[in-house]
Amino acid sequence: MKLVADTHTHTLASGHAYSTVIENAKAAKDAGLTYLCVTDHASTMPGAPHFWHFVNQRVLPDFLSDVRIIRGTEANILNEHGELDMPTYVYGNLEWVNASLHEPVFRPSSKAAHTSAMIGAIKTGLIDAIAHPGNPSFPIDMEAVIKTAAAHGVALELNNSSLNGSRKGSEPNCLEIAEIARDCGAFISTGSDAHFASDIGRLDDVANIIQTVGLQESQVVTSQSSIFEEYLVKRQSIRKRRVSELLAD
Repeated sequence: MKLVADTHTHTLASGHAYSTVIENAKAAKDAGLTYLCVTDHASTMPGAPHFWHFVNQRVLPDFLSDVRIIRGTEANILNEHGELDMPTYVYGNLEWVNASLHEPVFRPSSKAAHTSAMIGAIKTGLIDAIAHPGNPSFPIDMEAVIKTAAAHGVALELNNSSLNGSRKGSEPNCLEIAEIARDCGAFISTGSDAHFASDIGRLDDVANIIQTVGLQESQVVTSQSSIFEEYLVKRQSIRKRRVSELLAD
């Protein structure tokens, strides 16, 4: 299965990454990608930019190095309710939103708390994927999270960096997540979590899990341009509607 998009990448703006959008786009082209999601860490992550950075992504070209640039973020889940860490209106202008649990923002506690946090984030209607849900620092009730994600049309990310030592012990969790997602009909996204340009599009270990588990192309939102674009349009419609509802309250 050829993967056409990397849904999780970082630039200098994240504070602990080392390449520019232009450098990442060139690397994406070299890797044969059609789409590159620019998903720098949202504001409560140490070193991350002010939320105005994400508002101003409108100045980014739609294409760099013939690769479609998808304006996004990696939002931090703040608490057990699943609240995210930027003003609601910011999400309305983004094309891709990952939501994650990160130790500097959400102190690891209990499986119940982590599960509640992810489920709450899914139910906000503001996100497209839960990033690195297999992180062993944040054990979850996988079936509960994945069934909720399937019901709300939100993807679970398979994170290549997690499978290469950044979150040691992730591999068995990622395999189990992929198996449950397969059986529940949940969506999967594919992210390198690159913090340097040479890692953009490195999705080999993710692809191996997809093949091993036998996920259908229709479940892997990055497996074809038509599938990815359909997913983008649907999720953006949901997010914009949800932002309007929240701002009206």
